Amino acid sequence: MTEAPHTSVLLGEVLDVLEPAPGKTVIDATFGAGGYARAILDQGAEVIAFDRDPTARRFAAPLEAGGHFHLIGRRFSELEDGLAELGRENCDGVAFDLGVSSMQLDEAERGFSFMRDGPLDMRMGSDGMTAADLVNSAETAELARIFWLYGEEKKSRHIANVLVRRREAQPFTRTLDLAEAVEKALGGRRGAPTHPATRVFQALRIAVNDELGEIEAGLAAAERVLVPGGRLAVVTFHSLEDRIVKGFFTERAGRLPSGSRHLPPTEKGPEPTFDLLFKNARAPSEAETAGNPRARSAKLRAGIRTTAQAWRRAA
Repeated sequence: MTEAPHTSVLLGEVLDVLEPAPGKTVIDATFGAGGYARAILDQGAEVIAFDRDPTARRFAAPLEAGGHFHLIGRRFSELEDGLAELGRENCDGVAFDLGVSSMQLDEAERGFSFMRDGPLDMRMGSDGMTAADLVNSAETAELARIFWLYGEEKKSRHIANVLVRRREAQPFTRTLDLAEAVEKALGGRRGAPTHPATRVFQALRIAVNDELGEIEAGLAAAERVLVPGGRLAVVTFHSLEDRIVKGFFTERAGRLPSGSRHLPPTEKGPEPTFDLLFKNARAPSEAETAGNPRARSAKLRAGIRTTAQAWRRAA
């Protein structure tokens, strides 16, 4: 049975940023179910897609027939190594659709959803620590830190204490078991618009996959592989992601605030590597959010690569 085509959030706006066309090569850094890649190919450009999730391979076969599509099973922080596998060094555009994909949320066996029972996994790839490993082994203080830092959960320490006490009697192995434990720790839903476990699940997913570190490394890699005039489009879905992306573009566009006139002048930093395509983030239209609730929190930021050298990698 053929799976229904996936439509990515802010697809039209991302295409407007990238301007794909015959003769251009665009990296889809977060292939997922292939929404961006399919649309970019339809515009005549070559697509080099990245995805660390081995299950994404099943969406690639229909796109490979024309010879203008390549899927590389790597993290997007490894853009340069992936391009090298194809004998390439650069590209004309890079698109990121950050966070967990609808495909991963919808598959209970992946363990991302607190609404579907499945193994407590949450890995975007096939290796490394699972969410169950983390919940059942981390110290109370570390769990509280994860829930606060990555989930912005105000009752992080209380939840961590409850989970640690519970795991001593029975380790967590299933998603609904963990979701119910968090819900009880917070005193139930009481008409809350979102599930009480939302922030905890987000925090565990980010920690398990090192998502924020990946974003920082992926953006820097995109800066290095884009040719002058190349275009970078990044779609985020929550404030932690957007804060990193906004900071990257602000910094790389040379828009950091100047020092105080009462202090000695600061040393000039590197030349700007991006020109912003628009000052503030673009949001989905009302029509898109009405048809796709997941689009509600999406934001698009974008820039055009200058001729300046990429900034040095952090030590």
